[in-house]
Amino acid sequence: MSKKFRANAKEKIWSPEEQQSLICQIKKQIGPAADKYPTLFSEASMLRFLGANNWNIKKTTKMLKDAYKWRLVFKPEKIQWEDIAHEAETGEIYRADYFDKHGRSIVVMRPGYENSTSNEGKIKYLVYCIEKAIKKMGSGQDQMVWLIDFQGYTKSKLSLKITKDVAHILQNCYPERLGLAILYNPPKVFEAFYPMVRPIIDQKMYEKVKFVYSNDPQCRKLIESIFDMDKLESAFGGNNKVGFDYNTYAQRMKGEDMNMSDLNSGCPHSSDLPESLHEHSLTDGESESSEEYLHECHLNDEITLGQHQ
Repeated sequence: MSKKFRANAKEKIWSPEEQQSLICQIKKQIGPAADKYPTLFSEASMLRFLGANNWNIKKTTKMLKDAYKWRLVFKPEKIQWEDIAHEAETGEIYRADYFDKHGRSIVVMRPGYENSTSNEGKIKYLVYCIEKAIKKMGSGQDQMVWLIDFQGYTKSKLSLKITKDVAHILQNCYPERLGLAILYNPPKVFEAFYPMVRPIIDQKMYEKVKFVYSNDPQCRKLIESIFDMDKLESAFGGNNKVGFDYNTYAQRMKGEDMNMSDLNSGCPHSSDLPESLHEHSLTDGESESSEEYLHECHLNDEITLGQHQ
């Protein structure tokens, strides 16, 4: 699946042969799980994890093992429409039924339409949408676009905890999956909040976040260069006035759930956990909620940050 990889102009370009060498080294450190769980430990996945860690083998291996543990706890591939249907009622998050001009899946977010007080429910629904976006990407694509509409957004919607959880999952469990995040007409209250968020977003993700304003001609040109305006929703300046319909979306997601149900056989299970991953997993009979896992991750992040100050 070789192709030359370079995250930015300052980084080394890795040849296909060098990529294969790095992948082989990681596979040796991962052990039997590298062959047993082909989705997480595929070459394409490992290249994304390597790119997110500036091609550092030690950091990449740790992130892969941690992502394995997260999938063991969260079980994203097992989430079904019935599990998150309530979260979707207002169209706060949904996967669009079209791609951008590059073939990237589009996840639409409307935080002003929030209808739930359950942080775990919100995260579960977001993960469900991410999984769907990944499985439905255009040919040759491995990234998605987030379109975030701030209509109806108020100070009461601000949540540093949710933001931390989203950033952690996206950066550590789905590295290099985000191609672009468009913040459309963010209000002043969010602009004031954003500097608090900046420290928890890595540089690569930070560079993918674009503030876009409907009254700015340059922003309009950016939108037109990325999207087919006849497909783009009118909320983002497009010509599509149909918008989100819950019942139509529910039927589409239920259909995709059925079609994807036979593709999850290569998912981690604690009953046959490889020895090489024992230190990153739960013991038999032990359980951990996604909330507890994310709390543990935040504590570890804070300790790491403190050690570098």
